[in-house]
Amino acid sequence: QVQLVESGGGLVQAGGSLRLSCAASGNIFSINAMGWYRQAPGKQRELVAAITSGGMTNYVDSVKGRFTISRDNAKNTMYLQMNSLKPEDTAVYYCNAHVAVPSIKGYLEVWGQGTLVTVSS
Repeated sequence: QVQLVESGGGLVQAGGSLRLSCAASGNIFSINAMGWYRQAPGKQRELVAAITSGGMTNYVDSVKGRFTISRDNAKNTMYLQMNSLKPEDTAVYYCNAHVAVPSIKGYLEVWGQGTLVTVSS
């Protein structure tokens, strides 16, 4: 009933920029918090950035000052602007959202399938 689709990943040189998008669709009543996670080969998946429905944001220390998370509530879409990219940013990036649907109280946690970001040196 609900799905998240990421886009915008690709290959970029160190110091470059990419903009990731996450579009939510389906039987959505509302969306509360959303976030971007990433997972590099051999490493644990980590939370990169999160944003509430009201626009409050948090970032992992390693991306502060370089990445910006935002959302367009009218479009049910979230973005991650990534600047000054480093090789250590290379990972699969996943969209996550807490989605309210008509059939339940509270929020359903939904994941996208991921988009690969590769930063070359």
